[in-house]
Amino acid sequence: MTDILREPAGQRGLRNRVEERLGRANRSPMGLWFWEIDRVLLLLAVLLIAIGLVAVAAASPATAQRYSDASKTLAPMYYFWRQAIWVALSIPVMLVVSMLPTVAARRFALIGAAVMLVLLAITPFAGAEINGARRWIGLGFTQFQPSEFLKPFFIVTTAWLLSLRASDPDLPLLPITGLLTAAIGGLLMLQPDFGQTVVFGLTWITLLMIAGMSVRAIATLAGAGLGGIVAAYFFYGTARVRIDAFLFPDPEKAMSDHYQTDMAHATITAGGVTGTGPGGGIVKFKLPEAHTDYIFSVIGEEFGLIACAIIALLFLALMVRVFVRLLDEEDAFRLLAAAGLAAQLGIQALINMAVNTGIAPSKGMTLPFISYGGSSMIALSIGFGLLLAFTRRNPYLKRSPYSVARSKH
Repeated sequence: MTDILREPAGQRGLRNRVEERLGRANRSPMGLWFWEIDRVLLLLAVLLIAIGLVAVAAASPATAQRYSDASKTLAPMYYFWRQAIWVALSIPVMLVVSMLPTVAARRFALIGAAVMLVLLAITPFAGAEINGARRWIGLGFTQFQPSEFLKPFFIVTTAWLLSLRASDPDLPLLPITGLLTAAIGGLLMLQPDFGQTVVFGLTWITLLMIAGMSVRAIATLAGAGLGGIVAAYFFYGTARVRIDAFLFPDPEKAMSDHYQTDMAHATITAGGVTGTGPGGGIVKFKLPEAHTDYIFSVIGEEFGLIACAIIALLFLALMVRVFVRLLDEEDAFRLLAAAGLAAQLGIQALINMAVNTGIAPSKGMTLPFISYGGSSMIALSIGFGLLLAFTRRNPYLKRSPYSVARSKH
């Protein structure tokens, strides 16, 4: 009390205004959002985005040099400044989506899933072709990838369908969600995009496990998944080429089939434990897609394997934080949606790191929040905004492991 009386009047007035606007007594929409939001999750996302900006700045000179030609010379930091613009647009999107009530967030995701599914069906036939794949739809000034936006919407839609088991256990939700996933996978294979197909499939199986599907059903799906990979090897050229290049590298074809993974491994190990320092990387100039698929390798070269380990731990911390926060969640939909969104981030990050370290064949998979890309950054921000919306907790409702009061937004 004495300290407050000694506080200058101007500072005391500012403190009172802040407490009035953001204090727990403030039940305005903004005040409730501030206290309901998981600020640790938000901090983890901001840290990953900040690391991504530094990583893109490190990779930008190599990528700019690679894509410059006689008709157009790109500035060394061209991709960094473009990424900074995408980040400036994405963070407000994340915050706005995180403010949506649960019902509005679910409705937004269902509508988004329908729209993006239609666009995904159009993409293989009317999309822009880049490096032999049609994954993007041109908008004149830019391009966007429908599959990136579909991922969070698909997860929320599948979570909603699986949550209906609580009201009617006899609903055929396994075949319904399976057909939806298969349809998306088929459209992705037409692009072709084998990596995204794997992410959708693994995320769907994860949601089934969380929803409490029987062990027999999960084992059957696992067997079907292995059979699908074998079938893809024999009947899907893209998968066969990448698997052959990974398992049976041919020295005479290294520049075409195995070059990317070889250079990724060479780049990530070039800096040792502590790295060459910012701007000191040399091997990155030989690395294709240094700013997107293989940015994790650039981080390894310039900032060291310690930095790579820290990034992996940040993704792990994000997933652990979500699942711990969901331990006393009784709402089946919120539980499935939040867990699925977190799992998708973890699966995608794990695949990207596995490719960069040579554990898995190349899949064209970006590292969430860190790789360069406008579609990827905005889609991730929408997905993470939904994750923040579904993990919000009303601070005025008491919760215990035995009696959990559901928050109604």
